[in-house]
Amino acid sequence: MTSSSNWGSESLAVLWKDLLSEFRTRYSFSAVLLFSVTALAVVSFSVSPYALDPEAKAAFLWIVLFFSAMSGLSRSFVREEETRTALALRLSASADAVYMGKLLFNIVLQSAVAAIVVPLFLLLMDTRPANPALLTAATALGTLALASSSTIIAAIVSRANAKGALFAVLAFPLSLPGLSSAIGATAKALRGTMPEAGMGAVGDIRVLIAYSALMIAASLLLFDYVWNS
Repeated sequence: MTSSSNWGSESLAVLWKDLLSEFRTRYSFSAVLLFSVTALAVVSFSVSPYALDPEAKAAFLWIVLFFSAMSGLSRSFVREEETRTALALRLSASADAVYMGKLLFNIVLQSAVAAIVVPLFLLLMDTRPANPALLTAATALGTLALASSSTIIAAIVSRANAKGALFAVLAFPLSLPGLSSAIGATAKALRGTMPEAGMGAVGDIRVLIAYSALMIAASLLLFDYVWNS
């Protein structure tokens, strides 16, 4: 049984390894950011921001964030298979520590992208959120939900031939509950806080928290089998 201190140290070591690798290549971050900025620019120049209601803007934002995650987060385990370092990682850290390290890396990566994409979205769509705090919470928890569902899927498909296509196909239905709640909370943040909207936003935030906790717990239970099979 790995002690909690060793488990935490191993998780941070996996996170640090992936951060250093990403800093050297900037492959995942560049791919995710390029897709997001391109999609935002194309839509902002094609559609008048005033023609979209808050629900449509929120859906568009999370579609961009979802597909940007699909273009980058799958690399978290594919890199190990391509560089033939998966066996060394299996010998160096426990399965749970590997999962947590990869999850933390995906959270950091997607959070960095969201920190750029969301302000750019507000600027290009000429939108001022009525409730910035709710928008921040929806973005943070939606990012956590995307990372928690994507990490285990990335581990499952890392050995498949058509990794990119398979990753998106499997990740979408699994991510749908978190995406719908993130869209709902974001729309309410853009529209305003009427009493009904405020109650609905609280429900969406609770769903995002519960969904992320459930996905992380289920992934920890399954990851040992997925990683070592």
